[in-house]
Amino acid sequence: MANKLNGKALGYSLAIVSALCMLLLGIAGNLGWYQGMVDAMLGMHQFFSLSFLGIITGMIEAAFWGFIAGWLIAWGYNRFA
Repeated sequence: MANKLNGKALGYSLAIVSALCMLLLGIAGNLGWYQGMVDAMLGMHQFFSLSFLGIITGMIEAAFWGFIAGWLIAWGYNRFA
C-alpha cells in the first residue's frame, strides 16, 4: 500500500510558504524590485497592494489559496496513488 499524504499538513505548509512569498514580494515591490511580478500579483490577487494593510491581506489571501491547493494536491495523490 502506498504512503498517504496528510492533506492538512501539506495545506498548512503551502499556506505558510505562500504567505511568506507574498510578504517578500510586498517588501521587494516597495523597494522598487520585481515590478513585473508585483504588477502580476496586483492583477491576480484581489486584496494585495503595496501598502502595509495590502501586504497583510495579500498574505492572508495567498495563505488561503495555498492551503486549498495543498489539500487538493494531497487529496488527488491519495485518491490516485
